[in-house]
Amino acid sequence: MAKRVNAAPILQFDLGRYDGPVYQRLYLALREAVLEGRLPPGSRLPSSRALAEELACSRNTVVTAFDQLHAEGYLDRQVGAGSFVSKILPEELLVARPQPSNNARKAVAPRSLSPRGAVLAASRPLAAVAQARHRAFLPGLADPEHFPFDLWSKLLTRTWRRPPPSLFMHGHPAGLPALREALAAHLIRARNLDCTAEQIIITTGAQQALALAAQLLLSPGDEVWIEDPGYPGLRGPLTAAAAVGRPVAVDAEGLSVAAGRLRAPKARMAVVSPSHHYPLSVVMSLSRRLELLDWARQNTAWIIEDDYDSEYRYAGRPLAALQSLDSPQRGGAGRVLYIGSFSKTLFPSLRLGYLVVPADLAERFVAARHALDDHSSAITQPALAAFIGEGHFATHLRRMRKLYGERQAALLRIAGERLADLLEIKPDEAGLHLVAGLGAALTGRMNDQQAVAAAARAGISVDALSRYYLEAPARQGLLMGYAAVPEETMAGACDRLAKSLRESLRS
Repeated sequence: MAKRVNAAPILQFDLGRYDGPVYQRLYLALREAVLEGRLPPGSRLPSSRALAEELACSRNTVVTAFDQLHAEGYLDRQVGAGSFVSKILPEELLVARPQPSNNARKAVAPRSLSPRGAVLAASRPLAAVAQARHRAFLPGLADPEHFPFDLWSKLLTRTWRRPPPSLFMHGHPAGLPALREALAAHLIRARNLDCTAEQIIITTGAQQALALAAQLLLSPGDEVWIEDPGYPGLRGPLTAAAAVGRPVAVDAEGLSVAAGRLRAPKARMAVVSPSHHYPLSVVMSLSRRLELLDWARQNTAWIIEDDYDSEYRYAGRPLAALQSLDSPQRGGAGRVLYIGSFSKTLFPSLRLGYLVVPADLAERFVAARHALDDHSSAITQPALAAFIGEGHFATHLRRMRKLYGERQAALLRIAGERLADLLEIKPDEAGLHLVAGLGAALTGRMNDQQAVAAAARAGISVDALSRYYLEAPARQGLLMGYAAVPEETMAGACDRLAKSLRESLRS
């Protein structure tokens, strides 16, 4: 029912339009009146007592609404005079006003970036990432609906209901000690790493971890072996460090060390994903791992191990990390730096990852991290430390490994029935996506980027394998993510994809 409020000017409020308790509905109604100009700047509001009588509510309700409006800058209070609409509203403070200039009509000459800046500014997200509104079959996407958010909320509340004073201050540059301890125990147990908490630096993800390593270990102009094809997100940090990425072919055993020696014999670093290559899903063989470690030792070069998707293996135990073969305590040379992220195992917006450095470099890396950006946000680190340390992370991984394995099997079965002549899909022992080769009906008539465009017209997000190559693509195919696609929706998605591909062939 509309209530009349005796303000200047007189307004009509229908609090029934809003949801929530009465004070919140009154707050929303008054705020809307201010923003729409029905209560212009400088207008005097009725007293809290008068408005409470008019609305038939308690005075405390009105006072609470007024307090919130005052705290947000919509009202000013004058002792003995009452409450007035602020002359400068909060929204105006967020918008820069143009300054008059004598040269306002002159065209502004385009300003140049540095060569490094131009390369970085020219980078674009992959098509599937830019069109992430379609869950079928977006590669690299985990299923957020099966994350235990109720438990996560309790862990956050446990810390922040009565947080210790230390959390209000600048944190340790390497991250929360409790999180580093829990993570070290997990990596030793699950990945066979040889490390201590002191060797771990918490970052915002794999890209920041690589950026830190590149800035400390490389000089401008140093060459770096990068996998071709490979994950494009790791190229930016190398460009920012003024390093020169040299694409090196990936074969059935992983990055080809022989090809790397020919392409860039004086390279100072190699960035590899030995446990599960993205996007080809190749696992680096033991002989190739030993060959790569030998190259690093002979050339005093560094290896960055991106342990992408290592947690999601559906056949046997996860493979030991490359770092475990290089530990000085185990006879290695200590040339491997290990990076990981929680974007796939938990969720991307968490923005937490980590870098494991050799023990003799740990103090210098921590000092450099402090110099560059101090530390990662401490808001979620206590909750993540508890999530790992109390065993919830391992439980979550086991549950998701089972779910994703079932979804991969479902996609293979359904695609085999509905896309047999269009795409050739083989099983994979790990990961969150499958690589589908172009089938007999498409070969020679459509390339993978045309197939991606056809899929998008059907509301399907896949990605072209050819886009991951820096040089001439050696293969054509589609990356099809299955982890975030419920089994009951796969048949319909495959039918839409098949229909769109066939229509594109006819046209």
